[in-house]
Amino acid sequence: MENITTLWNRYQKYLCNFPEIGLSLDISRMKFADSFFERMEPAMQNAFAEMAELEGGSIANRDEGRMVGHYWLRNPSLAPSGELTSEIEAALSQIQLFSSKIHRGEISAQNGAPFTNILIIGIGGSALGPQFVADALASPSDRMKAYFLDNTDPDGIDKVFAELGATVAQTLAIVISKSGSTKETRNGMLEAKTAYQRAGLDFSRHAVAITGYESELDRLATAEGWLERFPMWDWVGGRTSVTSAVGLLPAALQGIDVKELLRGAQSCDTVTRKPDTKHNPAALMALMWYYATDGRGTKDLVMLPYKDRLILFSRYLQQLIMESIGKEFDRNGARVNQGLTVYGNKGSTDQHAYVQQLREGVANFFVTFIEVLRDRDGGSLLVEENFTSGDFLFGFFQGTRTALYENGRESMTLTINQVDAYTVGLLIALFERAVGLYASLININAYHQPGVEAGKKAAGAVIELQKSVVELLRKEKQSLTSGAIAELLGKPEQTEMIFAILRHLAANHERGIVQCDADQLAKTTFCIGN
Repeated sequence: MENITTLWNRYQKYLCNFPEIGLSLDISRMKFADSFFERMEPAMQNAFAEMAELEGGSIANRDEGRMVGHYWLRNPSLAPSGELTSEIEAALSQIQLFSSKIHRGEISAQNGAPFTNILIIGIGGSALGPQFVADALASPSDRMKAYFLDNTDPDGIDKVFAELGATVAQTLAIVISKSGSTKETRNGMLEAKTAYQRAGLDFSRHAVAITGYESELDRLATAEGWLERFPMWDWVGGRTSVTSAVGLLPAALQGIDVKELLRGAQSCDTVTRKPDTKHNPAALMALMWYYATDGRGTKDLVMLPYKDRLILFSRYLQQLIMESIGKEFDRNGARVNQGLTVYGNKGSTDQHAYVQQLREGVANFFVTFIEVLRDRDGGSLLVEENFTSGDFLFGFFQGTRTALYENGRESMTLTINQVDAYTVGLLIALFERAVGLYASLININAYHQPGVEAGKKAAGAVIELQKSVVELLRKEKQSLTSGAIAELLGKPEQTEMIFAILRHLAANHERGIVQCDADQLAKTTFCIGN
């Protein structure tokens, strides 16, 4: 174990500090050798070059033949054409104008009252980013309160509408889907429509869409006369869409300064765009991911922000990092099964949760701490002589960092001044670029998601099988085992799935399927109820 002087010297040598944007990254507690940077520099310069091509408008999402342009959202002048620049600027103006009209009551609910709530209906990047921003930047002065339908769970949907209660009449629904055909979002929209109708409301007079031009959702919103439609471009992926209308419209309606959020993201982009590895926090982070996991995902990334407002950051990063990095094949078609597992909660809650295992259990992780220097707005109570609650939070952070390092556990620390719109934008941009650079280092495509698409296709097959099963039971008009149904359908390999489908339907009595249990699963029968 190094002595204190050695650690101090290493801290000074490897601290990447940018006071002009309020960010520093300390990698001194990662135990790489000094030669690591020299060895990785050619690969790092190649990653910088690929990133420059991406920002210049190259086809980065090769599967779909698409550009990847989320960086242009916070600096439209960088877009590869004047037309795209104008579209981005027009969308931001549209967001600001619409939000101001909502806040002033110029656009009101069906009953003439002002809108007081937002209901965001989306999934994945269409919900995780907006949720993180809404929670991190919430304040008592918010103009509107945000609610989310981010799953196709009926009970979860009921829970949200129970919370809304009578205020559904003053709730603006934002439906987010690039294609307009995402099943979870479509289901949420249909459930919301029904809930509004039960309250005697016309959903179209409370709804806006964020979607692709002439998508299914775009055509529906046009036909039904929704309040407004906002663009969602094919060159913005869901997990990098938070600085598009997907994240900016809910934030602006909530009352968050979206210009500051964009300014923070742009400031970080400017710093992390420079091809100077040791003075680029996104590059250093990508290199530490490579070092810690042998470039193979052999260790997990544990996020520990020491701030309640950042509790949802790890959930947001799970999609950004794991959907981008978790790939079966590299760009040359070789099977590599890459990935970087992300999990986390917040400090100091984790002192009482899984830090015990982090220090003394399986050493299959590295930690990224987030330290927030500013405790709160205004002064703090002294909970002990000369000590505030914030002092204790700082002490727990430093103590955990030290205790982990003493036991051979590695970590790096991001330090920011406070949690505000500017800093949230900065953090989003920092990790977006780190993901892109790391993907180049390990030669995978960060901007497609074939595994997600495969899951959607498999889910669609289950729905089609369910349709066939129910039709067969109606036709046969008798009790049958799942095995017998599978044979009649000519799909004996689907017996287990058919059993699971029927058990689910039978548990929801209104679906009309009756289950008769037997001493063996194979003898359990199902029929259409009377």
